[in-house]
Amino acid sequence: MFKIGIDVGGTFTDFVVSRDGESPLFTKAHSTPGDPSQGVMKGLRDVAKDHDLSLEDLLGDTQLIIHGTTVATNTLIERKGAKVGLITTQGFRDVLEIRQGLKEDRYNLRMTPLEPLVPRYLRLEVPERVRVDGTVETAIDEEALDRALEALLDEGVEALAVCFLFSYANPAHERLVGERIKARFPATHTSLSHEVLPQIKEFDRVSTTAVNSYVGPVTVEYLKRLGERLATGEGQSQVLIMQSNGGVASIEDSARQPVRSILSGPAGGVSGALDYARAVGSDKAFGFDMGGTSTDVSLIENGQPHLTTERSESGWTIAVPMIDISTLGAGGGSIARVDEGGILKVGPDSAGADPGPACYAAGGDRPTVTDANLVLGYLSPESFLGGKAALEPALAEKAIKQDIEGALSLSTAEAAYGIHQVVSTAMAEGIRVLSARLGVDPRDFPIVAFGGAAGLHVSRVARELQIEKVHLPSAGPVLSAYGMLATDLQYDLSRSYPVSLDRVDLAEVRSLVGELEEQGRAKLLAQGLPAERIEARVTADMRYLDQIYETNVPLPDLSQQDEDLLSKWEANFHERYQRLYSYRQVDQEVRLVTLRVTVLGRLPKIERPHHGGGVDVTEAVE
Repeated sequence: MFKIGIDVGGTFTDFVVSRDGESPLFTKAHSTPGDPSQGVMKGLRDVAKDHDLSLEDLLGDTQLIIHGTTVATNTLIERKGAKVGLITTQGFRDVLEIRQGLKEDRYNLRMTPLEPLVPRYLRLEVPERVRVDGTVETAIDEEALDRALEALLDEGVEALAVCFLFSYANPAHERLVGERIKARFPATHTSLSHEVLPQIKEFDRVSTTAVNSYVGPVTVEYLKRLGERLATGEGQSQVLIMQSNGGVASIEDSARQPVRSILSGPAGGVSGALDYARAVGSDKAFGFDMGGTSTDVSLIENGQPHLTTERSESGWTIAVPMIDISTLGAGGGSIARVDEGGILKVGPDSAGADPGPACYAAGGDRPTVTDANLVLGYLSPESFLGGKAALEPALAEKAIKQDIEGALSLSTAEAAYGIHQVVSTAMAEGIRVLSARLGVDPRDFPIVAFGGAAGLHVSRVARELQIEKVHLPSAGPVLSAYGMLATDLQYDLSRSYPVSLDRVDLAEVRSLVGELEEQGRAKLLAQGLPAERIEARVTADMRYLDQIYETNVPLPDLSQQDEDLLSKWEANFHERYQRLYSYRQVDQEVRLVTLRVTVLGRLPKIERPHHGGGVDVTEAVE
């Protein structure tokens, strides 16, 4: 039986194929941005051919497919999402536009306001009001609700988002709206904020819910189309979708909450880096993923990747738990140029998959990092993509001469080396900034390098950061796809419970945590996982009284005596805060904001690939 990991990248779609008792095999296919499923199916046909099988026989003998998709991400970045209508509490229709009352670039007086995902005429109010403690002050006006729904459907909306004030404390009104939509407009993709993000902070909740509806129809259509194409063989198991939190979920769950797969592909790479870090006996590392379009940098500490709930994509807050990944505009396809001041710049513009770098001979004529590495001898023209594609050094040299060499009065080799140095320095600076933000010294962490271009640059990056160890996994060029087969089913559940820690009701905390854990376990049991392979982790978002941003800390064992539990809980917060910010406020009131439960369903892991030898690089330019 086969297990297949698939990662759709900006330039290539990667495949890792594992067969019982055999070392995994890797392959790549060119991505097809217009319809990513076409690239997926082409790659699967190549996999079938490599195993002397038809596509139908391959899929019929496949036990598991895990897929990382960029569909939701690209839909948001390119602003090609659904026409969304928003139903909200009377008086709160403009939260999506007011945001948090601050400009992202607060000192830019000419900053153009971000265009809301839902225009004002499609944001309709309904009289209703729930108080902060969950009690109903004003019952929902059902006649006004019906008028609002009819008006939005008359406007041709393709998806609906519902976000009422304090619905995280009492979701009754949102549930009523959801039932009304399901009964009257069952085909309309609907997002209810208490299901998407049941926690405090109004803008975070409405933004995340709106994004979920905005990318929903496109993602659902893609997953449906992909599922149909993969359903050729008899006996095929369900397809799982990589999630931004580092776990996987079913197609059905991914279709309901596509916002949780915004970082689907890069998250697979972090899971793979974590697996290899464990293999070399390390519980900490930087994940360094350099692909064709960008470089993703992440941090693994204490055996877990850092997560964040404060991610912004294309200017919109996405507050669901996601692996904390810094994306840099530096990849193999990044375009080099000389600016008006005579300074060599690389990226963030990329040649992408079409037309690609000049050396691909596919119509590109701008010099890229890949062209520079080819000129330097760091790439073999004949063995690119395992020999499936040939590179043209003459075209790479022509592009560098045309745009860089003359402008800087350098030889072709010197210009190429300059491109290599500039992009390496930019990536080192990205790791340095991430380290400062997370409160760590980069010299204490090895680098696990992966992605098609990482091996060509990671040594220089490590030297700039004074990092002594670099690990290059044999699965490095396809580690995101490999990582998808090295991860587990995972559900993140949360519930806001704002209260001072010294006045917290521990019985209620235990009850809420137990309820969230039971929800996660029920989902995994329904998917056929045995109870002994299910685990749960509990954390809490906390802050000092006079702050507005939270710090996530692990919760002590809830079975402890109350006094011991509170003492340890507060100590955990102070220690974590000290680690991040180099000080603590022991006299300040500590506030609990949100309880979080992560429920994991452990999946069988594949064998790590055997090292397959190397390539002669003696001719590479030093």
